[in-house]
This record gives sequence, C-alpha cells and structure tokens, in this order.
Amino acid sequence: MGERAYVSEAPALPAHAAGHPVIVFDGMCVLCSANAQFVLKYDRKGHFRLAAMQGEVGSALYRHFGIDPADPDTMIVVDGNKALRDSDGVLAIYGALGWPWRALSIFKLVPRAIRDPFYRFVARNRYRIFGRRETCFVPRPEYMERIL
Repeated sequence: MGERAYVSEAPALPAHAAGHPVIVFDGMCVLCSANAQFVLKYDRKGHFRLAAMQGEVGSALYRHFGIDPADPDTMIVVDGNKALRDSDGVLAIYGALGWPWRALSIFKLVPRAIRDPFYRFVARNRYRIFGRRETCFVPRPEYMERIL
C-alpha cells in the first residue's frame, strides 16, 4: 500500500525550504489552521515547513502540482519534486511526528479507495463543518521561521 505521489520534474521548493517537506494548507479553514498549529507544536524536530495556500509560496506550489489555489480540493505535502495529497498527505504528516502520532499510520492499511473519499468529503465541506476564519492563520513568533 504505497503512497501515491504526484511528481514534477521542475524544482518545486524555494531554496530556503530545501531539505524540509512543506505542508500547503488552507489558512482560512478552522480545521486546517488547527492542524497547522498542531504540527508546529508536535513537530519537535522542526521537520516540516508550512505554507498557506493563500500565500505566494503555497499558491505557487499548488499551481506547480496542477491544483487550482482558488479552488483546492486537498492539502499537499511537498518533498523535493513530489507531492502527497489527500489521505496519503495526512498520514505522511502524522507518521513523521513520532510517537504517539505515528500510530495513526495504521490507517494506511485501509484502502485508499475508502480513505480518500472520506478525506474529500471533509475537504469539500470544511467551511460548513468547521467554519472559516476571518483572517488567515498567523503562527506564534517562535514558529515563524518554519512558515514560508
């Protein structure tokens, strides 16, 4: 049950993110912003960088991988020239956070044909279910170097 990666031959990451996977998320979504805060807090090794899809880096990465930043249907985790999306992206994030979050990798045993429709349902209805922020997510000062 390997991850499904979308590969691009062009360089995808800004130079200052080299060596760090980048999570591109919806900074206006309450659920997405809460998840970004969670990652910043529990990614104690500083493995990930984050970019809101509303920003320059995030929207460029979405376009780079063929996703319309004005109407995204997924968050992505960009690592080098590949991007993981949908449930593969989420599971990659939690798998990299270490214990106990890595235990969520057990959901890789659930076929993607079941995981992804559930993910897409939540993604399509994220504002209706969880709400929309008035302003884009702004992290605490100690996390600013990890925001692109």
